Amino acid sequence: MLDHIGFPVGDFARAAAFYDAALAPLGITRQMAVTVEMTGKASHLGYGTPGSLFFWISSGEAISGSLHVAFAAESRERVDAFYAAAIAAGGRDNGAPGLRPHYHEHYYGAFVLDPDGHNIEAVCHAAV
Repeated sequence: MLDHIGFPVGDFARAAAFYDAALAPLGITRQMAVTVEMTGKASHLGYGTPGSLFFWISSGEAISGSLHVAFAAESRERVDAFYAAAIAAGGRDNGAPGLRPHYHEHYYGAFVLDPDGHNIEAVCHAAV
């Protein structure tokens, strides 16, 4: 079981603005900022819910290649809202909201590419 995931991004401010907007419809918000003055090396932003930080971005050189990160959504409407917010925040379409029955019959997901080209997904596994 994963506790958290984090990775460096190419443009910290741009990525922060993207994730602030894209994750908000899922109830995931910025919970912590760790500055370069605190670490002596890089800045970090922690996202999650109060008391549970599970997604981190950091300043520095973006990794080569792409990652796939999937966030759980409570409803299909939240998947739709994530997709709309992510696109409005500068994300690029990588799969509009919809059923993906090749995964399982109720798999409802949406995929966007973040500013660094990472495949970011919101998924709802509920039947309705």
